[in-house]
Amino acid sequence: MAWWKAWIEQEGVTVKGSPHFNPDPDAETLYKAMKGIGTNEQAIIDVLTKRSNAQRQQIAKSFKAQFGKDLTETLQSELSGKFERLIMALMYPPYRYEAKELHDAMKGSRDDVSGLVDPGQAVQDAQDLYAAGEKIHGTDEMKFITILCTRSATHLMRVFEEYEKIASKSIEDSIKSETHGSLEEAMLTVVKCTRNLHSYFAERLYYALKGAGTCDGTLIRNIVSRSEIDLNLIKCQFTKMYGKTLSSMIVGDTSGDYKNALLNLVGSDS
Repeated sequence: MAWWKAWIEQEGVTVKGSPHFNPDPDAETLYKAMKGIGTNEQAIIDVLTKRSNAQRQQIAKSFKAQFGKDLTETLQSELSGKFERLIMALMYPPYRYEAKELHDAMKGSRDDVSGLVDPGQAVQDAQDLYAAGEKIHGTDEMKFITILCTRSATHLMRVFEEYEKIASKSIEDSIKSETHGSLEEAMLTVVKCTRNLHSYFAERLYYALKGAGTCDGTLIRNIVSRSEIDLNLIKCQFTKMYGKTLSSMIVGDTSGDYKNALLNLVGSDS
């Protein structure tokens, strides 16, 4: 990876984990926070929102080794409501969290599913695009239009990755070689907009918080899933697009331990 790309990706991360990490004292802190009558929610927030997902998995192993209990199950039994939902999201490994959210969405038990990606469908779409263009003489333009215009941005990003593996060239290069004129221009515009994921996620977060009520599923999923990728960059785009900070909208639309945990994950506005 080029040094500048690594730097940009690191700049985008809001949850970087502890540089001097030791899972054992963290596990002990969590145990004490949930031992006896009452729960020290702030202690739970201080540990889990300041550790990377990989570090949380190590804490869970240490918790089991030290106290003979499953950390996720213990947290679930002690917490409730939106705060519990957020903490549970933090405890899943990324791939399991995505699979769980997709499974729940298919059962109709989530309030917004537009940010979820079915990896198998993404591969199928990539194969269909390749079969509609590079693999044949001529181009099945309707197949390109259908996929590019009916799939979500996050799904298309996965499709573009899979397409490049199959075709050994970018989707942009294929569009340029297989189409022309206004159709080519329109398709390239769709791809260009899709690749600006920071705007996409900023929009998802804004509408999750805007108006009466909060779309907590969208809010939790996008903050948790992007916190170790590019949430800082999404925050900057959010401010450019809406003239206010993500943190200020979280403060205005959430409360209590749920709000405090979200703010920790989002990080400062500076």
